[in-house]
Amino acid sequence: MALRLPRDAASVPLIRQMLDGTLRSLGVEPQVRDDIELMLTEACSNVIKHASPSDDYTVSASVHDHLCVIKVVDNGDGFDPRAVAEPEPGAESGRGLQIMRALADDIRFTNRQEHGAVVCLEKRLRYAPGAAGQHLMAT
Repeated sequence: MALRLPRDAASVPLIRQMLDGTLRSLGVEPQVRDDIELMLTEACSNVIKHASPSDDYTVSASVHDHLCVIKVVDNGDGFDPRAVAEPEPGAESGRGLQIMRALADDIRFTNRQEHGAVVCLEKRLRYAPGAAGQHLMAT
């Protein structure tokens, strides 16, 4: 699934609900869905807060080989994740990269010269016993 979304806070719950509904229908365990929802929220929120000068961004998600791969792509100037300062203890914001790194099984940041940044998040899926996704994604 792939969507081009307006760079607006209202787009975050929309894409979150769509992906969660898809993962739920495949029978992905709730804890894994919660982790994916939080990673996706942080990645999209960072685009909305920090990317420029674009009016939109793209989110794509795929499931294969028991792995969910999410890509959040903006058209801004890109960024160096190593240069992002750690938040002060007690700070109410600035923890997005830490959260994504803690929850993702793999995370990659790619800057495309004058074409924005790509955040790629991967999460291994676990399914409820007998879930449809367990059998569909096994091939």
